[in-house]
Amino acid sequence: MKIALAQLNPVVGDLRGNMALVAAAARRAALAGADLLATSELLVSGYPPKDLLLREGFAEACDRAVAQLAGELPPQVAVLVGHPTVQDMPAGRVANAASLLCAGRIAGVAQKCLLPNYDVFDERRYFLPAENAAPLALRNWRLGVHICEDAWFGEAATAYHLKPENRRDPVAELAAAGVDLFINLSASPFEIDKPHRRLQIAARHATRHKRPFVLVNQVGGNDDLVFDGNSLVVDDQGRCVGQLAPFEEDFRVFELPAAPLPPAAARPRAADLLDALVLGLRDYAKKCGFKDCVLGLSGGIDSAVAGYIAAAALGPRHVHGLALPSRHSSDHSVADARALAESLEIDFQIVPIDAVHRAYEALDVIAEDLATQPGGLADQNLQARIRGAAVMVRSNRHGWLALATGNKSELAVGYCTLYGDMAGGFAVLADVFKRDVYAVARYINEQRERRPVIPAGSMEKPPSAELAPNQFDQDTLPPYPVLDAILEGLIEREASVATLCREFPAETVRWVASRLDRNEFKRRQMPPGIKLSQRAFGSGRRMPMAARFDQYDAV
Repeated sequence: MKIALAQLNPVVGDLRGNMALVAAAARRAALAGADLLATSELLVSGYPPKDLLLREGFAEACDRAVAQLAGELPPQVAVLVGHPTVQDMPAGRVANAASLLCAGRIAGVAQKCLLPNYDVFDERRYFLPAENAAPLALRNWRLGVHICEDAWFGEAATAYHLKPENRRDPVAELAAAGVDLFINLSASPFEIDKPHRRLQIAARHATRHKRPFVLVNQVGGNDDLVFDGNSLVVDDQGRCVGQLAPFEEDFRVFELPAAPLPPAAARPRAADLLDALVLGLRDYAKKCGFKDCVLGLSGGIDSAVAGYIAAAALGPRHVHGLALPSRHSSDHSVADARALAESLEIDFQIVPIDAVHRAYEALDVIAEDLATQPGGLADQNLQARIRGAAVMVRSNRHGWLALATGNKSELAVGYCTLYGDMAGGFAVLADVFKRDVYAVARYINEQRERRPVIPAGSMEKPPSAELAPNQFDQDTLPPYPVLDAILEGLIEREASVATLCREFPAETVRWVASRLDRNEFKRRQMPPGIKLSQRAFGSGRRMPMAARFDQYDAV
């Protein structure tokens, strides 16, 4: 079989535009002499459509779009396309389906059997699972078509620390029905190490059932999710014979059977993080209608990396940086911010905030409060909010997307200011621990050895919000390597305080755990960010705000 894989970037809800992507790929596949074109899960609607699926007429419109698409495709190539459907469903119910379009008609439909309800997934809210997995016939081939989670039987419980379920194995059902190859239509969001896990899953199924395995994954950013592509083909021995590009649209044709590829070098972790961040921001801005963005540049490492990501995503001409020095800012902070802007060739302005700060101090309404604790928390947060207001003025005046630059370590323990450094329309580094911010910065500079982008001062100086005299992050926070390790245990592994106290100083663990829980209310109000880990703040980690679980005395 000659099979084409189209790794496409749909827009959620844009049925016409998404159909055009499929039609263009089908024309390419026909010119290449392919027998079959495979695309990704729910491509017609875009993934994830969320509560659009509950809107009257939406799923029906997707069905009409698929029927129309079938009549517009080149007749010499069959096409597998993912979409929601109400066809042959009980009243009011929707299925997650893949249709085989051939010779102007819908020749067969496969429906998703396993509906994930963990992490960011909420598919049981929307879909009815299929009762069986059956092959789709194309000429002399029997295709084992299944959808994303159907291939993850037994994997999700281990990867996401879930209670194991006695669930069906749709791939095994298809193998028992005598398919010639497996084809998985996926919309599998990126997280660290997930591309490798997908390859392992495909290889396991292929090796177990002695059949080739094809996986076509969505690419692009939709809201807080990034889809990394990395579509793949493995032979009946579990060897990779083809892989599409990471983090970009791609199209390739494979003739099966095919010779195995030599083992690919592992991509650096920082490369995956950077590519995911750039793609996530680029698509969020583009799909929401933003051409430009604005952010504060403090001279520190977070805003430096965020500035680089913005320039890579939107282009330097569309990035506007503001240095917002306070009376406590050091000269090198402004110098490092300027050096970054010049290196990136982005718009840059210095807007001192001291005059506005002094005007607040002169107001009778709040002057007494500030005077009773000079340089205290209220005064520091006031300065952060003045900075946030300055960024938002530019955003509102010019229609620019305002970027918040705080990292996951700070957001976890509340080392951030509501309506201050948390203000904005998108939080670029919200799922990036401080250690990984530095790793990404080093990787950026390694790619530009002759002219490093991130200033040495931003890399080397102790982090500081510069809102009080001689202020440094580590005056308040544990050293970042310790803080990040504890947070990883609490968030990623949901480890108990008692467990972590065996690895780290008990007082530090209790302090971090208390701050993590206490600041959930702040994170509920932060802008959306890009999910990169198994446990990102937001829809994948649903913690209560008004709660009390007394675990902090554990040792």
